[in-house]
Amino acid sequence: MFLEDEFAIGRMRMRRISISFLVAATAFVACVAAMLGLASAARAEAQQTSGQLAALVRPNDVNSGSLLFPSKEPGFYVEAPRLKTDVAIDVSGPIARVKVTQRFQNPSQGWVEGTYVFPLPENSAVDALKMQIGERFIEGQIKPRQEAREIYEQAKAEGKKTALLEQQRPNIFTNQVANIGPGEEIVVQIEYQQTVRQSGGEFSLRFPMVVAPRYNPAPIVQTVEFNNGAGFATPSDPVENREKIEAPVLDPRENAKINPVSLTVDLKAGFPLGDVTSSFHGVDIGQDGDQVRTISLKGDSVPADKDFELTWKAAPGKTPSAGLFREVKDGKTYLLAFVTPPTAPDAAAPAKREVVFVIDNSGSMSGQSIEQARQSLALAISKLNPDDRFNVIRFDDTMTDYFKGLVAATPDNREKAIAYVRGLTADGGTEMLPALEDALRNQGPVASGALRQVVFLTDGAIGNEQQLFQEITANRGDARVFTVGIGSAPNTYFMTKAAEIGRGTFTQIGSADQVASRMGELFTKLQNPAMTDIAANFEGVAAEDITPNPMPDLYSGEPVVLTAELPEDKPAGKLQIIGKTGDQPWRVEMDIANAADGNGISKLWARRKIDDFEARAYERRDPAALDKDIETVALAHHLVSRVTSLVAVDVTPSRPANEPLGAAKLPLNLPDGWDFGKVFGENAAPLGGGQDHGSTAPTEGSGPQQAAAVIQGRDASPEIANLMAAAPTAKAATMIAQKTSTVNLPQTATRADEQIMRGLTMLLLALTAASGLAVWRRRLKGVFTVGGRRNGR
Repeated sequence: MFLEDEFAIGRMRMRRISISFLVAATAFVACVAAMLGLASAARAEAQQTSGQLAALVRPNDVNSGSLLFPSKEPGFYVEAPRLKTDVAIDVSGPIARVKVTQRFQNPSQGWVEGTYVFPLPENSAVDALKMQIGERFIEGQIKPRQEAREIYEQAKAEGKKTALLEQQRPNIFTNQVANIGPGEEIVVQIEYQQTVRQSGGEFSLRFPMVVAPRYNPAPIVQTVEFNNGAGFATPSDPVENREKIEAPVLDPRENAKINPVSLTVDLKAGFPLGDVTSSFHGVDIGQDGDQVRTISLKGDSVPADKDFELTWKAAPGKTPSAGLFREVKDGKTYLLAFVTPPTAPDAAAPAKREVVFVIDNSGSMSGQSIEQARQSLALAISKLNPDDRFNVIRFDDTMTDYFKGLVAATPDNREKAIAYVRGLTADGGTEMLPALEDALRNQGPVASGALRQVVFLTDGAIGNEQQLFQEITANRGDARVFTVGIGSAPNTYFMTKAAEIGRGTFTQIGSADQVASRMGELFTKLQNPAMTDIAANFEGVAAEDITPNPMPDLYSGEPVVLTAELPEDKPAGKLQIIGKTGDQPWRVEMDIANAADGNGISKLWARRKIDDFEARAYERRDPAALDKDIETVALAHHLVSRVTSLVAVDVTPSRPANEPLGAAKLPLNLPDGWDFGKVFGENAAPLGGGQDHGSTAPTEGSGPQQAAAVIQGRDASPEIANLMAAAPTAKAATMIAQKTSTVNLPQTATRADEQIMRGLTMLLLALTAASGLAVWRRRLKGVFTVGGRRNGR
């Protein structure tokens, strides 16, 4: 009886232990399940808000050669969109019509928005945007800039494919394409019109292929003081839209070049052709008669890392000296005229000159550019006459005025200056403004009977162009400013506009073998009087607008190029162009009835009209009224401008509502001949346009820096922005992609956090079960031991 009672007590204790164990185990399992549920819910919410898993990949999930950028999600990367560009240029006489087809490919498994910063000629009239989706073409519409941006953002949010083309500078544009699906390719075609350049009997056009990194000076902080000593500071940014002109740049020491470009030119000169030459690229040239050539790149495509330049000359004795073209549109006639003024045989060169040479030796000029600049400047100094005076100023982020003012061009001074120039090396930032101020303000008064000339040798890789234009306008005085563009991708907008404002001329040197010929042309212009007092008027018909206004001065071999809007569709009368060469007057008369038909002249007139508005902006006290005038012309002629943009939207949503959208700026090549370490620092990560977005300090050549928002957070949602790595670099990204071709990493199709939680749960359950079993065994042993002892008594 007693033993049965003991067994009953033991069974009761075992039942209590089992119940307690089951309750604890159930509670533990419920807690773990809740933890897993919370983790899954948090992860689902994160996926819904940020799209990290949809857009991010691991290195071994992509093919070799892919370009990856680090994200903030450890172990995950963003695969950059890819780009291929096809260019078709049709030249008809003095007018070129260009079609640029950009093919955006999304190699990732997520939906992306790509932003591409790219150059176009500074005189291009951009008037068309088409987006191709499958077999459908969607025409872009011209809208005021803010309205176009709002249309684009709404379409992007609704999952519709959309493209937005904006002008950031007359020669820098951005194309944003949203909702590119996994593995999809979106084709965007841009069209523009431009005039052919003519100088010294040579005709040329350039197609720029890459936006060189820009040096962007820090914002200026102005302090306002009050009577009691208190005050406040207001920043003034000298760089307009600085974040829009920046893009990540690949380090060519570690990466293969990207962004291939194919290009063809259909050249119909309008006169018998002589030499046709591509200055910097290998080409195949086909001939169809004596006036037509077809030019195409050898090898089908080239990387987008330097400008394409094509030059042609007329057959001997066939160079045209004048031309008049017209287009009738909307009841109005638009004229394009070019006239090369005659050279007066007795025109005397200025008796003496004062030449201030300014040379850029910043980091962006390293490599081939500084060598071209040194050769050019040494040659220019050697050509000075003994009666001339001169000085040499060099600048990077510091400045040196070599002679501390103008000195006589004696053989000794010329030799000293040439030796100094040949010893210059390229490094540091591009603080151009102090050097220009010194050249214009600190060289003393102009001597009686002398002509002051400032010759500026630079690649123009700056973002504060307006500051420089204002300085030239305010302090040029009687001096003339000549610019010499150096390198494979110079900032031609700055160079041409600075020369125009400075009443000088622009020369471009893209390779060492051009130094002698191009500098020779410049010497001819420096040593001969300018053609001044140029004006145009019409006899027998009223012209509403003639551009440019006012007419610039010209130099030997340069033509007068003007456009005009006439209020009639069949005007009669004559165009008269007059001017002076030295003290000698000249005059040319052209019959409007004999004008040849031309296409796109109205666009060229509108582009130049907008340029006139912009050039005289400093005279306008009402910026809003100025913008409205520009907007009116741009909208009427369907042109992209500083205040208007082209936007195209597909009406059918393609991205599912639950699929997130990532954003990335497409990386650019470093311009050919540039030295990456000199521009960004030997140990630096590549920058977007020479400056970190999170900093206001200049960074060119200043040591280790962070990359500039390679994965764009500004244009994405805040949640997506938070995912991006603080300093993703194109260099590191591509190294990762290259390594994946030889290193096989384990696949991770399942989530690591889930596996860890499951493993911990099973381990804890096992430990709890083992602990409970041990307790049960001890309790059971205790029951039988007690019973046995009592039974033995």
